[in-house]
Amino acid sequence: MPKTIPDFTERELWAVETAVKERYCKAVEIQQADVELRLNPVEPVLTACPAVVWQEGKCTFLVAKVGENRFRPQFFYSVREQYGTGQTEYNDLVECVITLLKIQADHETKRLAAEQST
Repeated sequence: MPKTIPDFTERELWAVETAVKERYCKAVEIQQADVELRLNPVEPVLTACPAVVWQEGKCTFLVAKVGENRFRPQFFYSVREQYGTGQTEYNDLVECVITLLKIQADHETKRLAAEQST
């Protein structure tokens, strides 16, 4: 499958690394990957998209680049436990990553509270 979406630029990678480092107060390894996504929910066509992936604790984060200045975030703990931010797509990478980190932190707080109450 030919890739038509450009890879993350050095500036975009730096923005992700910086936001993650500020969140965790330490450097976290950011890896580049390729994912296949349905960009149009009506059509069953998969498109190869560049992505950045990192892991912190038991959570994996993924931000896929789905076009020029278009990003889709997700975090997950397992195949059955996958979450988004409530917004399908962002046109600002920094906003995308910061929102993803905030939503996951809120989710983690609720998740830990639920585990402690059982």
